[in-house]
Amino acid sequence: MHHDSASACPVLDRRVARLRELAAAEPRLEGVLLYGSWALGEADAYSDIEAYLYVRDAHADTFDGPEFVGRLAPLKLAYTNMYGILAVVFDDLMRGEFHLVPAGPGIDEVPTWRGMVHLPDPGAAVLLDRSGRLTAAARRLADPCPPEPGPTAQQITDELANWTLMLAHVLGRGETARAHALLHTVVAPQQLQLCRLLRGSTTHWLTPSRALEQDLPAADRDRYTATTAPAVLPAVRTAARASWAWSRELATQAAERWDIRLPVALHEEIGALLDRG
Repeated sequence: MHHDSASACPVLDRRVARLRELAAAEPRLEGVLLYGSWALGEADAYSDIEAYLYVRDAHADTFDGPEFVGRLAPLKLAYTNMYGILAVVFDDLMRGEFHLVPAGPGIDEVPTWRGMVHLPDPGAAVLLDRSGRLTAAARRLADPCPPEPGPTAQQITDELANWTLMLAHVLGRGETARAHALLHTVVAPQQLQLCRLLRGSTTHWLTPSRALEQDLPAADRDRYTATTAPAVLPAVRTAARASWAWSRELATQAAERWDIRLPVALHEEIGALLDRG
């Protein structure tokens, strides 16, 4: 994406342009950096606007984030979310997330995001930079930084064994809702990451279910679907068994490719526990 290119969401393009104008006219801001789908060139009609607002250190404690963001468009909701980020809903139901950060330490932190944040066109992502610091920092995120396969596969296969054993224990106790939540919120994302690692499809690494339908082969999507279930006991048990079978297949493929260690006896015991119900 370049400065003058349009995304698939004209409303978002206009909001980004408006943010650029407002930021330039706001002397308390030193820099503004966009991230998320617009910065990746993946924005569509359902996308949010996500940005870091780097406030000059002298104004960091007094800057009124909701007031500034409300200049973009009227707000239906504005609050500090569970991650400490200003979350808003505009009058057209577009969502927004704005990190209000002191510019001094905040801009220095940007290069440490390498491997977590990718900005293929830093020039487009930087909407305001009064000192040149932010542009230099954002350039460090221009090249993709995929996870290192061997150590990452080892970490994920160990995680899958540990959490699936917990899943088996929770199922044994009869806590269906908790088992359902574990399966879908803890086990499944790590399975998808291991699958992406094996398929060489790590673009959406941090949110591995994103664009799953486009990124992974149909056979993998079907295996993922088999691990989902309504929160009723027989269905969760069936899904848990299907999940562990897929985890073991992915782990075996990873071991063959990257020579990682697998605790095979433990894997057998986890399978036996899941088969008991």
